[in-house]
Amino acid sequence: MSHQTGIKANEELKKFFAKCKDGKIRYVKVSILEEQLVKESYKEIKHSWEKDFEKYMPQLVEENQPCYILFRLDGKDSSGYEWLFISWCPDTAPVRQKMLYASTKATLKQEFGSAQIKEELHATMPSEVTLNGYLKHKKMSSEPAPLSMREEELQELRKNEMNTEINIDTKQQTLGGVVFPLVDVAKQAISDMKDGTYNYIQLKIDIESETIHLVSAENIALEKLPSKVPTDGGRYHLFNFKHTHEGDYMENIGELTPWQ
Repeated sequence: MSHQTGIKANEELKKFFAKCKDGKIRYVKVSILEEQLVKESYKEIKHSWEKDFEKYMPQLVEENQPCYILFRLDGKDSSGYEWLFISWCPDTAPVRQKMLYASTKATLKQEFGSAQIKEELHATMPSEVTLNGYLKHKKMSSEPAPLSMREEELQELRKNEMNTEINIDTKQQTLGGVVFPLVDVAKQAISDMKDGTYNYIQLKIDIESETIHLVSAENIALEKLPSKVPTDGGRYHLFNFKHTHEGDYMENIGELTPWQ
């Protein structure tokens, strides 16, 4: 799931967005300042979009500092001119800034007018906001994208997951049809996880009592997950994977296989 912040465009930016619809503005750079979306700079149209892109874009992005850029293309349809939405979020930017800009992206698009935005580009390196970088992005977007190493790992993880889910209100079916319920403390831990108290929960089956018990509930880094797999028996592992994907802040709770 994705989350949005309460940050909105200030009045000056809202008025400028209305001005953008007249077709004379080539780009507007937007930043987050004092909990508001503000206009940082803009340029009017001088040449074709390709020439203006080559001239302006490289100087708009800064090291360590995310921003948004709305760039007007030369195409037009019934709703007006077509715009390219660029989300610049360098890998060197502080994590808090990355999350803030990722979480506010949807709000900015709504303030500007989502119908006007025909293309999107999420860039993390200066080479991606050059004309060649953008054209390469367009070409790759029209082809099936190869999975990253992380995406391949997550895909493999999903393949190996159990076909059942741990749920607060339902019982867990295990061992070929035996139904084991969650004990109250385990239910509470899962509820707390949904509220953001924890990002990792470990559960185990108590064969004698035929119930599922809580082993631990805590906050850990992703790279620490392998160290949580015990050697003395099977476990259920729930992990809230917080990350950004194509500029969007995401939270996905995954269930790891209960066996060693």
